[in-house]
Amino acid sequence: MTADKERSDLMTEGSIGRKLLVFCVPLILGNLLQQLYNTADSVIVGNFVGSNALAAVGSSGALIYLLIAFSQGVSVGAGVVISHYLGADDSASTRNAVHTSLAIVALIGAVLTAAGIALSGALLQLLDTPQEVMADSVTYLQIYFGGILFNVVYNMAAGILNAAGNSRRSLLYLAIASLTNIVLDLIFVALLDMGVAGAAIATDVSQLLSCVLSLGYLMRVNAPYRVRVCQLRIDGRMAGNIIRIGLPTGIQNMVISLSNAVVQSSVNAFGADAMAGFGAYMKIDGFNILPVLSLSLAMTTYTGQNLGAGKVDRVKKGMWLTLAMGLGYTAATGALLLVFSAPLMRLFTENADAVAYGQLAMRYFCPFYFILGIMHILAGTVRGAGKSIPPMVIMLVSLCIVRIVWLKLIAPLYGTIDGVFIAYPITWAVGMALMVLYAVFGKWLKVSDEY
Repeated sequence: MTADKERSDLMTEGSIGRKLLVFCVPLILGNLLQQLYNTADSVIVGNFVGSNALAAVGSSGALIYLLIAFSQGVSVGAGVVISHYLGADDSASTRNAVHTSLAIVALIGAVLTAAGIALSGALLQLLDTPQEVMADSVTYLQIYFGGILFNVVYNMAAGILNAAGNSRRSLLYLAIASLTNIVLDLIFVALLDMGVAGAAIATDVSQLLSCVLSLGYLMRVNAPYRVRVCQLRIDGRMAGNIIRIGLPTGIQNMVISLSNAVVQSSVNAFGADAMAGFGAYMKIDGFNILPVLSLSLAMTTYTGQNLGAGKVDRVKKGMWLTLAMGLGYTAATGALLLVFSAPLMRLFTENADAVAYGQLAMRYFCPFYFILGIMHILAGTVRGAGKSIPPMVIMLVSLCIVRIVWLKLIAPLYGTIDGVFIAYPITWAVGMALMVLYAVFGKWLKVSDEY
């Protein structure tokens, strides 16, 4: 593949709508595929093992996201920096940023592996995980974190490809990994009766595969972001730039994940059926929210590339177009999820109480996904300009502080799980309002040489 072909993947020239669609569609499909193989664990476990095992897999998500949140922030920071250098046609800095980014996440992955295995039991106890699902939850988490290095390295490799505008490649590798995960789930769980351990092993193997494929491509590609193992090192100045941008996002992700863990603890108080229903719906929720996050990431990359090239007006046009895409998607999918709530929940379990809890969550979530879409797309645009602190502050205030205050002070007054579920649309609305105010009045949209 030629360097000219790689430059054609940049979004600094040509039709804005076509460039965004060419970039976004593979990114959205890739994230949906990633959610598919996460969901496959829950569907197969729920049907072949039981509702308690389903609760164990579902309740593990909050802890997984909490522990990997920082690495996700580093990937975002690296993507902003790399997209800026690519837009500015600075090959030397691009290479430095790529190798530094991969070295950082390799170190993070090693730490996460040790911490996740060692702390799984203690963290689950902090979440008041019921004893009837504790053993399965610990087993799933420990095995999952045994392979977490592959997850964080793949996410960085995919972030590098996305920063270059090559989202099609990461889609291909996710498709292969997703199919592998589903096949292995069926073999390990349905045929070999390995329970939640089999589901976790299947996920680890699929993540290893996507990691190997993406790194293999980066080591072959004829482009400034080509990876050479001998050049992997942490450059202090470059690491500082990446962490300066990525740290606020990492902190944001960690604290929001912590608030989600508080939500999970509140749900756990209503028993295993509530855990199973809520956990199952969170898998369905991913099919709605992940495309929104894909649009947000697309705007981060698009903004970074175009500001690197000095094209401010092009950023504004892309932002409005992406907002329209996000509103259309969330309105359509929210309606479809509400219409088909019962059959979707029964894919996971036939337990009537668990299904009812999941449907109740849908009624509180689905009509308001458009609010979340506006907030995240604007946040992604602002991050692409290198301004990651304002979105961090807004997300922390709305999705963490306000949410936790609500869960601790207001939700108990309801006496039912409704008080927990309604926290989501309320805190989304607060975040959207603050993000709109900053996007309109904040001084963020300008060409910067800070990188």
